[in-house]
Amino acid sequence: MSLLPESLASWIVIAVLLFWFVGAYNRLVRLRATVLQAYGALDAALGKQLDFVQASITAGPPPEAAPTGESLSSIAPLQAATTQLATLLGATRARPLDAGVMAALATALQVWIGAWRRQHPDDVTVFDADGTLSRPAQLLPGSLIGIGASAGAVEPIAWPEPSAAAEIARNQFNQAVGHYNAAIAQFPALLVAWAVRLRPAAPLL
Repeated sequence: MSLLPESLASWIVIAVLLFWFVGAYNRLVRLRATVLQAYGALDAALGKQLDFVQASITAGPPPEAAPTGESLSSIAPLQAATTQLATLLGATRARPLDAGVMAALATALQVWIGAWRRQHPDDVTVFDADGTLSRPAQLLPGSLIGIGASAGAVEPIAWPEPSAAAEIARNQFNQAVGHYNAAIAQFPALLVAWAVRLRPAAPLL
């Protein structure tokens, strides 16, 4: 009979730890699901941007533009960058939480934006992350970001299609990634993340 209190206390401790583990795991899973949901919106927005650029490539230059050979040569880098981005977007769609895949997508996105700006230097508009403000962007050659963003903030991308949807989706995805990464790095939740092999995700910068 004297062992009963010790046994009961042990079971209570085990029950409390199990309850905490399940609660912490469920919270991490919810944050992970939020990242995946945010990526779904980002994927759709990037798809629309790709469709916009592909339509502009298919339409071709106006009759008064450069001769056919020259115009095809100038548009080839944009077509190649569009194809590469579409391929990497498909790969990222299968593994949006893979930091390496997301880094490759970010690089392809930068190349694509640069190719668009070289082809259409006058068609550059930057939207703020909340989508309420937009402004023409005077960008330096090779730059992908607008002028005037606050220090330390992720500066907006000058998207080809004049729509705030992609910048809003990118901002929401990056915020979801930040919350998820912060949660799995906190002690003792990091023990749960380690036990179930949850890895940090990467934002789209």
